[in-house]
Amino acid sequence: MSDALVIALILALLVAVGAVVALARRKPVAPPPAVDEDSLRRLLDEAVSRSASEIKPAAEPDLGRFALLSHEAQAAAEAADAVRRTAAEAAEELSLRTRRDAEQLRQDAQAEAQRTIAAARAQAAELRAGLESERTRIASEATAALAQDRKELQEAEQRLRAATQALADEQHALVADRRRIGSESSELAAAKRALEAKATALAEQEADLRRQAGALDQRERDLAAADAAREAELVRISGLTVEAARAELLAGQEEAVRRDAAMMIRRIESEAQNSAKQRARAIVAEAIQRVASDQTAQTVVAVVHLPADEVKGRIIGREGRNIRAFETVTGVNVIIDDTPEAVLLSCFDPVRREIGRITLEMLIDDGRIHPHRIEEAFERARDEVDVLCRRAAEDAMLDVRITDLHPELVALVGRLKYRTSYGQNVLGHLVETAHIARAMAAELGIDPTVVTRGAFLHDIGKALTHEVPGSHALIGADLARKYGESDEVVHCIEAHHDEVAPSTVEAVLTQAADACSGGRPGARRESLESYVQRLERIEAIAGAKKGVEKVFAMQAGRELRVMVKPDIVDDVEAHILAREVAKQIEEELTYPGQVRVTVIRESRATEIAR
Repeated sequence: MSDALVIALILALLVAVGAVVALARRKPVAPPPAVDEDSLRRLLDEAVSRSASEIKPAAEPDLGRFALLSHEAQAAAEAADAVRRTAAEAAEELSLRTRRDAEQLRQDAQAEAQRTIAAARAQAAELRAGLESERTRIASEATAALAQDRKELQEAEQRLRAATQALADEQHALVADRRRIGSESSELAAAKRALEAKATALAEQEADLRRQAGALDQRERDLAAADAAREAELVRISGLTVEAARAELLAGQEEAVRRDAAMMIRRIESEAQNSAKQRARAIVAEAIQRVASDQTAQTVVAVVHLPADEVKGRIIGREGRNIRAFETVTGVNVIIDDTPEAVLLSCFDPVRREIGRITLEMLIDDGRIHPHRIEEAFERARDEVDVLCRRAAEDAMLDVRITDLHPELVALVGRLKYRTSYGQNVLGHLVETAHIARAMAAELGIDPTVVTRGAFLHDIGKALTHEVPGSHALIGADLARKYGESDEVVHCIEAHHDEVAPSTVEAVLTQAADACSGGRPGARRESLESYVQRLERIEAIAGAKKGVEKVFAMQAGRELRVMVKPDIVDDVEAHILAREVAKQIEEELTYPGQVRVTVIRESRATEIAR
């Protein structure tokens, strides 16, 4: 019984020790220093060996020994309990330490994971931004490439259309050349036959002339002999030598020639006097019409409307400084009269007058008028007029299908927007002439390029006729030659008014187109001669009245001042005279606007005190 109990106790201890060992192996945490597994096993082995050595086989149990064994078993059980408690405490401490280590490891793992996630997110954002910029760059490059391809395609289409048009024109020209060559061939054949016949006739005529020359030589010899005999006879009869007779004859002929020369001089002077007035009028008309039309009120004066009459005071300025500054800067005369809410700008240069008009309108809209603002507004207005001129020139070039004109010529063509000739706008005249020349060239089978450019530029010199001396045709030819136009175009310009004799078909067509554009009904207003005749008729109507002493037509025929004799016409008759003159002018003449008739009667009494 005691052996079995000891064995049981030993087995219990061994089970406890195995459990502790198994727990220690399952939890890889360092055991506390108070519990040593090897020492515990040694103690258990010593106890078991000591118990086994002391147990002896006997027939009868020894109660004292049993009590001792029970005491030892109890001690062993207590030791086992102590070992169990120590193992439990060690296991609990090991579990706590393990949990703390696990929690620390978990926290470290979470921190590391967060750092890794943040780094991954940052890298992903950087990668996304790079991808976005790359996508944008690729999209922009693709868009630019697409636009460039589209532009190149359009240019290619334009070149194709131009090439097609050029090919068609060349085909038309080739057909016309073939027709011309055929007709010229037939004409040459006929001319050849005519020349052969003429050569035969000339040979026969030459033979006749040789025979006649021989006869004439013989007759000349006979006449020379007869002249010598006659001269000898005359010397014998007159008693004069040949030199004396020649001197006498020359003296008589000289007197006759002097008389004829005097008569011719008087006839030439009379003809010059008769035609001088008409010629002078033509020269004056040409000179005036280079810079202004005969319709002075419409061409030389521009009207600027004002929002109120008090603006006139601001335009004049203190002591007239604003109006003087405006006229100095712009070169335009400002006319301020009693016309309500309006001022007049007068200048013979249409471009300068337009710049002045825009400048004054800018100042009126701004409300601030002083010399410094006038200069600023003038610069802006000049730039605006330059833009308007260039735009008008580009529109005209587009209309006549000309695209390769020199920039300086474009600027000069734009200035013709504000130029008129006999009331006809010069830029419109150029466009119309180019269209007419192109149509006639097409009808004749001629290349329209040269004649169109020549017709479009034939009056380009009118942009500088008041700045450069000479005919506008020659001035325009020099400009075209200076800015790279071909010799054919230059010849069209210089020959359109016969300053140079036309030698090409294009020059003749330019002349014809110019005449068609200027001569069509309604294209131009009355000439200066008609204007002068109207002024003379107005003065004649008033001068034919009784008691009129002097008559003056003023302001381009819009005002007539009549000076009467005070001893013949009284105040009442002066009013009647003014009414009669105005009535007669209204009935007999046609004129723009109105004519004011003013009758002036002045009486003076003079006495000398001695």
